[in-house]
Amino acid sequence: MSEDAPAPQPRPTFETLVSRAMKLRCPRCGIGQLFTGWFTMPERCSECRFKYERASGYFLGSTYINYGLTAVSLTAIYFALHFGMGWSNRQLAAPLAVFCVLVPMLFFRHARALWLALDCHFDASVLASDD
Repeated sequence: MSEDAPAPQPRPTFETLVSRAMKLRCPRCGIGQLFTGWFTMPERCSECRFKYERASGYFLGSTYINYGLTAVSLTAIYFALHFGMGWSNRQLAAPLAVFCVLVPMLFFRHARALWLALDCHFDASVLASDD
């Protein structure tokens, strides 16, 4: 190992990976930003060069996280407003439709970050690789 090579980083804990995901930071170093725009990810971390997208279609799994959050929260809101507040289905239709459009767009980045964090937790070998 040369003197210029960075020292290997210890494997981040699950809590650290989730914390970095919530801050939209690189799961390996915690410094580099995951997004350069609202929907745009760079190919690699600007700090440690960690490759974010492991393969074509890699982030498809993040749609399950996004969908799950939307479905669970929509159900909870529906029951609270319909049964708790007495709103009719007609009154709920438009607000909940807007909710179903906005929440996935607003949570898009965090769903991707969580997917990447989960992948790094369950397959720590990706943290050691620069591929």
